[in-house]
Amino acid sequence: MTEDIVRRLGYLTLGTRLRRLGERIQADTQRILDDHELAIPSAQFPFLAAIDRLGPQTIGDLARAVGVTQPGATRTILQLEESKLVLVVPSDEDQRRKVVSLTAKGKDLVMVGKRAAWPAIEHAVRDLCHKLNGPLLDQLTAIEDGLIDQPLRHRAKLKKEPNT
Repeated sequence: MTEDIVRRLGYLTLGTRLRRLGERIQADTQRILDDHELAIPSAQFPFLAAIDRLGPQTIGDLARAVGVTQPGATRTILQLEESKLVLVVPSDEDQRRKVVSLTAKGKDLVMVGKRAAWPAIEHAVRDLCHKLNGPLLDQLTAIEDGLIDQPLRHRAKLKKEPNT
């Protein structure tokens, strides 16, 4: 078996390890969204959730709310606009600023997500993390090992089974 050098180097490669873990969780989240027939990339859902929770927002405000760069937010918003999930219009106060709101299709997608997929994802991640304690690197190892042992998609199904 090949040694996991990123894990082995500890704090020296913490950023790489967190990014790798984030990508793994996002990929597992995408599978859960697909299981719920929500045709949207998992990375776009936080933008819809932010608009749902905060109301119409400028692209800059969305970037800050989601914690991404403004160019990254702009790309995502353009994709959501192409999918007809958001409407982008110039701000009444400043025509250079764009305000983003949910379309009816976007609102419907968010409602389905809130009702079915989001609770499943929340349950799966909570299940993965509920026993964590101790030093950060040990917790990251436990999360990585937990995902290898049982991906989020399987953990999400554990929650769905009693209801069916």
